[in-house]
Amino acid sequence: MQSNYTISEDPLSLDRIRSVLVRLEDTIIFGLIERAQFAHNPKIYQRGAFKELKELGFEGSWLEWFLKETETFHSKARRYTSPDEYPFTPASDLPEPLLAPISFPKILFPNTINVNPSILSFYNRAIVPRICRHATLQLAANKRAKGITGDDEFEDDGNYGSAATLDIEVLQAISKRVHYGKFVSESKFSSSPSSFIPHIRKPNPAALDALITKPEVEQKLLQRLRKKAATYARDMNLETEETHSPGINGVPGKIDVEGVVDLYESYIIPLTKEVEVEYLLHRLDGLTEEQIEELGKGKSR
Repeated sequence: MQSNYTISEDPLSLDRIRSVLVRLEDTIIFGLIERAQFAHNPKIYQRGAFKELKELGFEGSWLEWFLKETETFHSKARRYTSPDEYPFTPASDLPEPLLAPISFPKILFPNTINVNPSILSFYNRAIVPRICRHATLQLAANKRAKGITGDDEFEDDGNYGSAATLDIEVLQAISKRVHYGKFVSESKFSSSPSSFIPHIRKPNPAALDALITKPEVEQKLLQRLRKKAATYARDMNLETEETHSPGINGVPGKIDVEGVVDLYESYIIPLTKEVEVEYLLHRLDGLTEEQIEELGKGKSR
């Protein structure tokens, strides 16, 4: 999902931010549904598991290599000059853009926050095994039917390219969703700098977290997410207009609905708030006392 920052609409409008976040929910859910069609394939997340990559001098995992190759091209196309895009590959390993830079409006305060290493680690260890559980179990049943038993019956269907391609789509969407917390923080800070400045100068991360946390909003988000995931997982017969809801009453289907909700509740939301607080803690870096005083008077935008 892409955002256009060259249009006149205020990028820090909470309505615009909310619209972006809701669209990202759809992107993430559909991406997870597609990834769930393949087995876990743990080999692609293990560093050094492919001799073919070792022969190329690459010591990372298949997914890390896929990310590097994909992000190399995206970097040349200046993807990571956009204020809401963050690569998983270290910037020092990526080429400079081939195209001249776009003149984006000043949106965010200068910062170096990038939590993609945490996103990648959690995705590999916690999300993929759960989302792909049904496909993995089906694979095992098929292998047992062919006389393959024990460790060899589980987890690997050999679709390394397809699985990694879908992983990258989901990872990039989660990354954008989490790092969009910076836009939320900047919008709220700009609306009332005096509410934040004392807790930034102290500093008091807990107080900042309390200022940006809206429990009722988070609960509505999770309710919406559960409904979306259940709806998107359904199979519809267009001739009879009947719908089948996989994953309900113990019947496995396209996606583990509660797994999607748990992804947000246990990880995306908490990590986003960490990004928001970290951004705020550095929001006054490099500013003079006079500039901070002006901000405190509400003259930020």
